[in-house]
Amino acid sequence: MTDVLPAAPSTAAPLSAGEIDAVRQRFPILSREVNGHPLTYLDTAATAQKPDVVIEAESAFYRESNAAVHRGAHTLAGEATELYEDARLTVAAFLGVDEHEIVFTSHATEALNLVAYALGTASIGRGAGAAAAEFALGPGDEIVVTELEHHANLIPWQELAARTGATLRFIPVHDHGGLDLDAAASIISERTRVLAITHVSNVTGAVTPLDVLVPLARAAGALVVLDACQSAPHLPLRPRELDVDIAVFSGHNLYGPPGNGVLYGRAALLDALPPFLYGGSMITTVTMEKAEYLPSPQRFEPGTPRIAQAIGLAAAIRFVQEVRMERIAATEHVLGERLLAGLSTVPDVRVLGAGSPEPRVALASIVVDGVHAHDAGQVLDEVGIAARVGHHCAQPLHRRFGVTASLRLSAGLYTTEAELDRAVEAVASIRPFFGLSEGEQS
Repeated sequence: MTDVLPAAPSTAAPLSAGEIDAVRQRFPILSREVNGHPLTYLDTAATAQKPDVVIEAESAFYRESNAAVHRGAHTLAGEATELYEDARLTVAAFLGVDEHEIVFTSHATEALNLVAYALGTASIGRGAGAAAAEFALGPGDEIVVTELEHHANLIPWQELAARTGATLRFIPVHDHGGLDLDAAASIISERTRVLAITHVSNVTGAVTPLDVLVPLARAAGALVVLDACQSAPHLPLRPRELDVDIAVFSGHNLYGPPGNGVLYGRAALLDALPPFLYGGSMITTVTMEKAEYLPSPQRFEPGTPRIAQAIGLAAAIRFVQEVRMERIAATEHVLGERLLAGLSTVPDVRVLGAGSPEPRVALASIVVDGVHAHDAGQVLDEVGIAARVGHHCAQPLHRRFGVTASLRLSAGLYTTEAELDRAVEAVASIRPFFGLSEGEQS
């Protein structure tokens, strides 16, 4: 099992047990019990828990500085605007990009829809830059995704293809769960205009080999759109170093509040694309006949933005930076190794994509033979273990593996080895709970 995991970063040591305990003290919810048992939270891939500094940052904004941003001359408006734009600076520094390349959205799903819609109106949208036509799509053009994608990075591209006449193609996965890179080399061609890929699969936990796929896209002259929702909380994320044009993630995955997403876009691309939503705060001049729009990022942030959520996200980013992303990655490498090793000892349990040669984060989606994923999840919940059940918004990938649903265990920076051991023990109890012996089907 361990050969499918990444090597721990050589320059960073995993957090010690004492350091993890100190981190846990910062998450109030982890002190509660569920069904008479200490909460073991293994649903971080769905949404991460929030440290005290995030809760306090949002609360403090509402208590002390609540006002609309960018549009008032009074003291509270000035404070709110400063806090909001400071949050943008914090996100930009976290990603190693410029502040005007950061657009705040409601979540990553909105960010991906924004990009897909803007590309679909690049040649006709009012407000498009001079270079917009370069990004327009039409019949004969191709959009490439992978079979690993979350629905949020699949359906917008399906709809874009339908609207423009472009063709949607996908890179398949092998039986072991890894991407078919030979197929990718033939699928990505001179017709490819967009390559939209996940950085880390939310089902297998596998890290996409961007070092292979991005050069193929660059050789084809295609834009690269990266869904970083499952990488931003676990790995250092540097879009420029990865050579991607767009990267998105949701704040709630990165220990921040829900209702907030981040879109990084290469400056030249954002300046060329037309707006996605229209209204106040994104215009320079409006007459009864037409409007003129501000440059990015304001042109993509109409209306009253998610101010408190952006402030909370900035607090979350400062929190993980204090811990250090390199040490988080090293710690979760150890956790992922322990989780897979433990699950490999449980009879009649299949880990989806366990044979993939790609590095992984500390996440495992499992199928318990003879037991529906929802029933398996209920067994874990009875002993206080929170895990995800269902298709995880990735129906095509589950269908590829021949299942309709799975039980997903996903760790965060607050997860302990003891919690993973407890989860493995609980998984081992699922089939006996339903009266199934080893090898027996229900």
